[in-house]
Amino acid sequence: MAELPPFEHTPIDSIASTVNGIRASFLSHKTRPLEFRLAQLRKLYWGLSDNKDLIIEACKKDLGKPTFETYLTEVSWCMNDIVFMSKNVARFAKDESAQDIPLTNRLFAPKIRKDPLGTVLIIGAYNFPIQLSIGPLIGAIAAGCTAVLKPSESSPNAAAIMQKIIAESLDPSCYTVLQGAIPETTALLDQKWDKIFYTGSANVGTIIAKKAAETLTPVTLELGGRNPAIITKHADPKLAAKRLLWAKTLNAGQVCVSQNFTLVDKDMLPLFVEEMKNSLQEFYPQGARNSPDYGRIVNLRQFQRLKTMLDESRGKILLGGTMDESDLFIEPTVVQVDSLDDSLIAEESFGPLLPILPVADLDEAIKIANQVHDTPLGLYPFGTQKEMEKVLSQTRSGGASLNDGFFHASIPTLAFGGVGSSGQGAYRGKASFDVFTHRRSVTKTPGWIESQLDIRYPPYTLKKQQKFAGMNELKPNFDREGRTLGWIAWLRGLIGMKSLATLIVAVGIRFYLQRRAKL
Repeated sequence: MAELPPFEHTPIDSIASTVNGIRASFLSHKTRPLEFRLAQLRKLYWGLSDNKDLIIEACKKDLGKPTFETYLTEVSWCMNDIVFMSKNVARFAKDESAQDIPLTNRLFAPKIRKDPLGTVLIIGAYNFPIQLSIGPLIGAIAAGCTAVLKPSESSPNAAAIMQKIIAESLDPSCYTVLQGAIPETTALLDQKWDKIFYTGSANVGTIIAKKAAETLTPVTLELGGRNPAIITKHADPKLAAKRLLWAKTLNAGQVCVSQNFTLVDKDMLPLFVEEMKNSLQEFYPQGARNSPDYGRIVNLRQFQRLKTMLDESRGKILLGGTMDESDLFIEPTVVQVDSLDDSLIAEESFGPLLPILPVADLDEAIKIANQVHDTPLGLYPFGTQKEMEKVLSQTRSGGASLNDGFFHASIPTLAFGGVGSSGQGAYRGKASFDVFTHRRSVTKTPGWIESQLDIRYPPYTLKKQQKFAGMNELKPNFDREGRTLGWIAWLRGLIGMKSLATLIVAVGIRFYLQRRAKL
């Protein structure tokens, strides 16, 4: 079996020239043909396939990831994404006929053209290092962009294998990987980009957004958040416990979209805790520490941060609590807290800590959910259909999974993204193409229509103004009180003499063009 390549920082003094070379390739129009994009996507697919064993080994070394988790959330995810994009990119890239265009303006053949944004910077995250780096890159390739990928240095083995795969699979003049930490990332942000795509913490996202604003560079930010789960008194406690425990033990809780705290109806609390205990035993019969299906915290700094959060909590540990710094192991830990100021709720844990806060009813749960974090990345209510609708209508979030833990985020072709403080922009599926694409509005003005355009030229006269109003003024279907008019009254207002004359002229011109095209 091949060995993992070493992780090496990119020399800072080489970054500017590398980026300029990647930009020059875009300006040469090399990436615009669909054939080129498809070839790159297909080569990347086989690069991932040929190196999947090394990817599994890298994720195990970096995060203690079980083989199944790496296959499920990293390797197969990205390979399936490539197949999906390869099958659909021609359709995504095709020009679109503009919608909702008035009849007279259709003569100008308005359409939407799909143009690549340009040269983009993709900054990945450590928790799902392959998916959160290669995933956006797939969209950039499909859109016809050139790209520089900067993986997270916190997953150095995964970063190194990505560099190997991309160097061996893709055109090096168009796509490359640059490695490093803060100094290298700072040097990258000093370059001019056409788009920056960042996945990670809100603190770093703020820095990137400020830097991008200096050059008016558009950004997509995929951030985290203190995501709430809500258990109503009508919820199924067994189902809720099992699904939320899964959401907090996948990748040892290092998932930006998993719940950060759970608001439980006080009458449901004993049953929910008991079912959580049963699910924990079912998942890990020999204990999480001895299970090959449970990962580890990524590094000592993150371990100590999580330990401090638990040490400073005033809550009561109901399940778990065991830690081992030498192994970076933290057991799934359920803690009952009694305050929103508790350390386990005040910040996003990004680990296997499960604080639960009893509430009087659903109304209190919704109030707290809005108070703690106005726009979380995910929201997870459990209860009846009516209760679910109430939660959705009275809260905001990037996405939501009803009666489940982040299922919406596990569908590779469903648009995924945050809102407000949990991020901006979305990707995955068609959205991965769209996020790196500019929708360019295009019209074409025929010479023969000049007589109809004379109203736009000076000198401006009342006659020209009246002609313009007759051609373009839309009639409202509502009165002064905001009430909708009946269709007869609205039609009477719409089809005045001038409007009717304009309609007849437009139809006549369209008929003439159709006849002319057939000749």
